[in-house]
Amino acid sequence: MKGILTITVLLAMFSISGLAQNSVKNLGTNDPDAKKILDGATAKFKTYNTVKADFVLQIENAAGQIQGTKKGTAYMKGDQYKVELTDQEIFCNGQKMWTYDKNANEVQVSKFDPGGSSFTPQKIFTNFYEKDFLYKLNGEKKEGKKTLQEIELTPTDKNKAFFKILVFVDKATKNIVSTRLFEKNGNRYAYKVSSFIPNTKIDNSFFVFNTAKHPDVEVIDLQ
Repeated sequence: MKGILTITVLLAMFSISGLAQNSVKNLGTNDPDAKKILDGATAKFKTYNTVKADFVLQIENAAGQIQGTKKGTAYMKGDQYKVELTDQEIFCNGQKMWTYDKNANEVQVSKFDPGGSSFTPQKIFTNFYEKDFLYKLNGEKKEGKKTLQEIELTPTDKNKAFFKILVFVDKATKNIVSTRLFEKNGNRYAYKVSSFIPNTKIDNSFFVFNTAKHPDVEVIDLQ
């Protein structure tokens, strides 16, 4: 399928809970101030019935050169979500996933495992950090009128391709507004929320790929 790079990058940014379940007790001490901030962001996100979030994903190489930029929108409702990109759309109704490649005019259908390592944008806003990371508060910085709290996370599984994630939380709203993932090969992935709108009305049918609207699409059933 064309556009697999986009999915791979999104997986790297969102699906970070599928790491080795090592205990952090023997690897170091977590920062209680960082945990308080992350717990607050998780609790705040869970109060929303729905979320619409516009985002920008930027890829840099080891030399700091920008290799690509993707803009998109993520819609979330419970364990349902939809991600819209220029050339792709990803649907999930909590039971099935549809990955639609617009250029190839094909859609892959697969089962969704909410408790597994499946891709889900909700994971970036909730307590993915509990079992798989050591975390510390690096401090605060100003970005425009916002005060951002920077939290550094390191994976407990040292075999992972990435060695660090920076999470930035808006101190006033308690929303996670951006993340930066650092790979061992020098590549960096920056994910920034440019617009965050909670509690808009979204029907459940919005999270299901409608084949009637795409009568010529090739369906690849992976269930």
